[in-house]
Amino acid sequence: MEAVTLGLLVALTAVLVAEFINGWTDAPNAIATVVSTGVMAPRSAVLMAVILNFAGALAGTAVAATVGKGIVESSALNLPAITAAMIAIIVWGGIAAKIGMPISKSHALLAGLAGAGFAGGGFGALQSSGWAKVFLGMFCAIPFGFVASILLGKLIVRFAGQWRPQRAKKFFDRAQIVSAGFMAFNHGLNDGQKFMGVFALTLLLGGVTKKFEIPIWVMIICAATMGIGTAAGGWRIIETIGSKMTRIVSWQGFVAECSASTTIFVASMFGIPLSTTHTITSCIVGVGAARRLMDVRWGVLGRIFMAWVVTFPVCFIIAYIAALIANRLF
Repeated sequence: MEAVTLGLLVALTAVLVAEFINGWTDAPNAIATVVSTGVMAPRSAVLMAVILNFAGALAGTAVAATVGKGIVESSALNLPAITAAMIAIIVWGGIAAKIGMPISKSHALLAGLAGAGFAGGGFGALQSSGWAKVFLGMFCAIPFGFVASILLGKLIVRFAGQWRPQRAKKFFDRAQIVSAGFMAFNHGLNDGQKFMGVFALTLLLGGVTKKFEIPIWVMIICAATMGIGTAAGGWRIIETIGSKMTRIVSWQGFVAECSASTTIFVASMFGIPLSTTHTITSCIVGVGAARRLMDVRWGVLGRIFMAWVVTFPVCFIIAYIAALIANRLF
């Protein structure tokens, strides 16, 4: 019993550490553009992100249910396997934060769970229904956000292009605060829920609950942990997302945030876990390309694309090896 209790404590702690890293390195994406355009000071933007990420994480459980019971059969997992999956996120997330690379913690989480589940049950442990949603989010959200930001950008240029510069700047400075808030809320609505699902799954595997459920206290703990991580900030990633790919002004930040947050909101309503990092990235690139293709720094975008490509296999392998070792030791 003591071994089970210790294993449960270690696994839950690992989930919360991974959630903290998610808030630290992923949540700044929601405010990167509003800081980079100079509309909000970093401290004010972070405070807004903390509050609205927390609120968004408490606004639903559809994504949490997909991650917690739709990705890997619970029979193929145990407490050491959950810890192994979280180790993959922590290690890879730490490396990415060190070099300022905006990787997807969502992909890291899903790959980590898949690797740990594969170690315990092979391919049969992976649930097709949940992975259908994962691939839908992975391959549809990025092009959807990219196209939406191009179209919205061209629409705004057409209808607001004749405004006096001072009027346009004043309007879109205010509008971008609203769109950044919506983006922060939707980050919590999708990303915040993913770790709630894993936390609830861990409670089930540890025998604390009889069935998969997400009580309000789990939602609050996970949302608060992500909020603390957000407050810690990930400023190197803000710089990469907000200014290194393309230079943007407030109306472009507004377009990118509206396109990304709408994409994330729709996905969240259907329980589709997607990468908020790559969604906002595609929208920033889209609004930059809407002005001029030459304005996009394709070299930076290429590095982000490479991080997207390698995150899944790297985290899968780390979690798989860690789960094999943990299962033999414990």
